[in-house]
Parts: sequence; C-alpha cells; structure tokens
Amino acid sequence: MEERRIFQGNDNCKVFNDPIHGHIEMHPLLVRIIDTPQFQRLRHIKQLGGTYFVFPGASHNRFEHSIGVGHLAGRLILELNERQPELLITRRDILCVQIAGLCHDLGHGPFSHLFDGMFIPEIFPGSKWRHEKASLDMFDYLVRVNNLKPVMVEHGLVLPDDLVFIKELIYGPVDTNAHNQEWQYEGRPVGKSFLYEIVSNKRNGIDVDKWDYFARDSYHLGIQNNFDYHRSLKFTRVCEVEGRNQICYRDKEVTNLYDMFQTRNCLHRRAYKHPVTKAIELMITDAFVKADNHIHFEGSGGRTFKMSEAIEDMEAYTKLTDHVFEQILHSTSDDLKDAREILQNITKRRLYKLLETTQAESISEEKLEELCQRENCVKEDLILNKFKMDWGMNDDNPIDHVRFFNKRNPNHAFQIQQHQVSSLLPARFSEQWIRVYCKKTDAEIVDGGDV
Repeated sequence: MEERRIFQGNDNCKVFNDPIHGHIEMHPLLVRIIDTPQFQRLRHIKQLGGTYFVFPGASHNRFEHSIGVGHLAGRLILELNERQPELLITRRDILCVQIAGLCHDLGHGPFSHLFDGMFIPEIFPGSKWRHEKASLDMFDYLVRVNNLKPVMVEHGLVLPDDLVFIKELIYGPVDTNAHNQEWQYEGRPVGKSFLYEIVSNKRNGIDVDKWDYFARDSYHLGIQNNFDYHRSLKFTRVCEVEGRNQICYRDKEVTNLYDMFQTRNCLHRRAYKHPVTKAIELMITDAFVKADNHIHFEGSGGRTFKMSEAIEDMEAYTKLTDHVFEQILHSTSDDLKDAREILQNITKRRLYKLLETTQAESISEEKLEELCQRENCVKEDLILNKFKMDWGMNDDNPIDHVRFFNKRNPNHAFQIQQHQVSSLLPARFSEQWIRVYCKKTDAEIVDGGDV
C-alpha cells in the first residue's frame, strides 16, 4: 500500500532498537517530538513507580513505553489500511494516531501513577486532575516552545484540526460543550470512529497502550505474558456496529483477549498492588506531602511553584521527575527532615508494616482498635489502603463490549457470550480489598516478598 511506502521509505526515519518490539522505524516528525526536552523528561519517570523497589528488573521508564505505543499505534492503523482500503485512512490519520500514541503519557508525574493517584489526592482532596489532562497541556506546550507547527504542516498535517484530533485520541472529547451531541468528537467525522479506539479505547479497554505495557512490564518484571498482541494485529478489522465503525476481532481471537485481561489482573495482583510495593508507595507519598511546601520549581515568568502546584505550569512541570526523591533524600535542610527520614527508611528497608488484609468494603472500628493494641500504636499510625481488583471495567466483563467477526462473513459483527467460550472463566470481574498498614517502623527488616 502507498501509505506503508510513505513511512517505510523515508530516508530521514530513525531506527530505535527496542527489547520488546525489535527495530522500530520512526517517521521524522515523530523523531522531532522525541528530541524535545518535554519528551526526554520521560526518561526520568519510572514506568512502575515504587514497584522497582520490589522487582529489581522493573527499571524501565515512560520514555521507552511511549515509543512502543507510538510504534504499535502505527502498526495497527497500517494493518487496517492495508486490509481495508475502503476505510479511506489518510496519511494525516496515520501520523496523528502515531503522535497520540507517542505523547499519551507526557503528563505523568514522579513515579507515574503514584503522583496522580496518591500524592495529588492527598494535597487536593477530591481533585479530578489526572495525568491524561496534563498530557494535553504538556503536548500543547511541547508544540509551542519547540515551534513544531510549521514542521507539522510541512509533513502534511492540517492545523488546528489535527492538533484537536491528536488530543482527542489521547483524552477523549476535549470540548465539554459537545457531551450532549450524538457525535462528541471534532477531529474526525463519525465515519472514522474506529480511530478513537487505537490509543485509548473507552469502549472496552483494548488498545495499543495496554498491548505495549503488558509486554514491556511482564518482560522487566519477569512475569509470564500469555497475551500475544501479534495475533490481535493480524485478526483485526473494522465493522459497522450500531451505526459506528468499530474495531472488531476474529472470533477465534476471543481466548487470546481473555488472556489479555487475565494478564492485566495478574500484573496488578503480583506486581502493581504487591503489598510491599504499596507500602513503599505510601511512604513516598507521605514524604512528598511533607516536602511539598519546601520543594520549588521555576516556571513561566520566573514564578516558582510547589511540587503540587507544578501541574498548573508546564515549564515548571517539565522539571518535575523522579529526581525529586533523590533531592529530598540527599537534602540537608531542617525543613525536609521528616520527609528525608521517611525516604531513608525506604533505603534501609524499614518499611510501613502490613497488619491486615481483608476482602471487604470496610473494616470495623473494633478491628482497628484490636490492631492498635496488638502493635502498641495509636490509630493515627494506621493507614487504610483500599483498592479494587478488576478487569478494567469495574463489575463488567470487558469482552461483553467487544464485537467479533468470522471468516465466512467478515463484515458482520457479533457478540460472543462468556458461556460460549469456557465454563472456567470467572463469575465476577471485580473485588474490593483493604490493607491496613502501620507507620511505625523499627530496625527489623520487613520481608520484601519478591526481592
């Protein structure tokens, strides 16, 4: 196909050697984005946050994951273009999807999800801020300060339409006034609705972001990945479902997709929510909260911002990475003494103690009193860590939101019920857990589990 030649025959492409996907060829516009301080910042943000303190191989960063997602986004859209030329996928569509894959995680803060899932809610209770929103802000900032608009136009993008489209691919509808409309997106018409399912799939959670991090995280964690994204690439096509063009999968792919969500559950259970990982992340969060008033970053106009305020200014936010951990750890200021001691305890493996784990919606006051007496501590020393284990769609089975086709009639999409696949599949798809930690630490080294 011509589209494939456009991207693979360009002499200005750069080749990246990736341990997961092999040799990745990147379009010159993508290389220009990669070679900016805002994207290079991702080299200094751990993909798995505190998990690295438990799994020694999990040292990979958001940088390589983002390159991997940009690569897989390109592979998927080129597969669809080659298989279904009637979709009228354009060169602009391909570039925009690749850029969205590349830039979808620009907004992550120190230690990835720790920052937006634990630290920011501690500082701003009830805050709706998430890294996806910061990704849009950082993308706008990256384009502006690096003067990339003329470069984008030179490579065939139409502005500002394609900038809106890229941000919609990352975040979803960005125009809040469009939420009551039948078609909420501005970047592309309803006929190209399938493009919005490649990087961040709001319909069922199957997207190239997950395909990369399942493979990459499993590799670095040393955990078996039973999901084969290569198969899914080959057995994907677009079908019309209820008036929308939707990415669908070959019927025989259903077990592979179940394996994908089983892999997600396994990674959360064994690594992301490992009890020692969570103890360390709670400690880092506490240290960051105590340090917040005393760590500042210079932003636009010479104004300084606290760590929690840097999300308001992308110039300041560009300077905020995992390095803040070392900044606190090696500080000498009395203002950072409490935060410094917490991080020193992490390096000495004096961790918050796990006192109780229960699969419940709540834990009684009587039980908490019992734990305090047993550990000779007060209730203020306890941390209740509530979390949900699911397949990504709360109580729903995400496969119920996937449509399939068969070899005989590839343009007809249908649903595959769970009972048609196997009677061994789970009956429930979410569960609530509570862990109770104690902040008191002593010289005894806490068992590190998988260390």
